[in-house]
This record gives sequence, structure tokens and C-alpha cells, in this order.
Amino acid sequence: MANLVANHPAFEKFNRPMLVRKDLFKNTLRKVAHARKLIIDLHLSEEEAHWLRFYVDEPAYPDLHWGMFIPAIQGQGTEEQKQKWLPLARKMQIIGCYAQTELGHGSNVQGLETTATFDPQEDDFIIHSPTLTSSKWWPGGLGKVSTHAVVYARLIVNGQFHGVHGFIVQLRSLEDHSLLPGITVGDVGLKFGNGAYNTMDNGVLRFDHVRIPRNQMLMR
Repeated sequence: MANLVANHPAFEKFNRPMLVRKDLFKNTLRKVAHARKLIIDLHLSEEEAHWLRFYVDEPAYPDLHWGMFIPAIQGQGTEEQKQKWLPLARKMQIIGCYAQTELGHGSNVQGLETTATFDPQEDDFIIHSPTLTSSKWWPGGLGKVSTHAVVYARLIVNGQFHGVHGFIVQLRSLEDHSLLPGITVGDVGLKFGNGAYNTMDNGVLRFDHVRIPRNQMLMR
């Protein structure tokens, strides 16, 4: 895999320090697409595909899709949920990110403010960002690319807090990639450093009373 990347002109890096962020991000999207094509055309195993992405050496949305979104569903989803979501994710028919960190609470999971309130009449959950500090902040792949997210939120049932749980939330249309109602997403923009995470669309995410089906709570 190292030789494949080193000897393939699509993965050259010599101009990376000279690119402005928009061009750097677009260049990485091109490399990701080409890597995906190689994975399919060469029938690479999951391990080989991992090392191919590793040697491309540019942080990009597949890092979170394969490294966080899919494992979260594998580890926290029921068998029925895994049967529904994992084939879509593995074929990249949906692209996921991992929305845990918040602007006001970093990775202090018990301090998260995003809420998931159960509505027994509708048999669904209402995902909501009640404060500015509850904005999901920094998830890779969120700003421009992801269609779905595993969102961690405070479960509220009958006014009682029942801990932080994960929920699968669709963010963008699978038809035209537009944001769905009640969802606000932004790209956090330029990060400090030469290249660094400027190849990644780290994002900010807010919810305005977004309803999701009950079976999209990770229930294992």
C-alpha cells in the first residue's frame, strides 16, 4: 500500500504547503475519490483499504466515517440497526460523522447540553440545541460532506434525565445534499498550521427541534 501511494501521481504531495485552504480541501476530496476507486477496482480488503487511506496521509472525511461513525453503530447498535445502517455506510451510500464534542464542553461527555426528548405521543425523539454552547463543534467530515451523524445527547423522558446516549440523525438530503429542516451546519474554516487539519471539513452543528424515529436511538 505504501508503494502504491508513493508511486501514484494522483497522491503527490509536493504542492500541499502552497495551496490555500479551499484548494487544499478540494485536492483532498479528489484524492479520497481516487483512493475509493482503487479500493473498488483492486478489490482491496478492509485492512488494505485502511493502510491505503493511512499512506495518502491527508485527514479527510473517511477518517471519521470509517473510524468513528461505523464503529459507533457496530458497538452500540442493535442487530436490526446494524443490518439497516452498516451496508449503506460500508458502500458509502451514506457518509457519517461523529458529533459528540460541543463548543462549551469539549469532550466532557457528561457535560453535553444537546437534548433528545422522547415524545410518547409521536413515538419519536426531538433533538435540540438549547444554547449556543450546545453547538456540536469540530466533528470531522461535518462541515461539507456528511449526510448523517451519530449525535450524542442528553436523553429526556417525562422530564427526567437518563444519561447521554447516541442517536443516528440524517443531516442532508440524499437527493441534492441540501440541509434538512431544523439543521444548521457550518465549516469552522481555517485551522492553525501548515496543512494540519485544513484538508478536513471540521464543522459546527445546531438542531432546532429536529424529530427522528425512535428506532434511530442506538439501543444495544
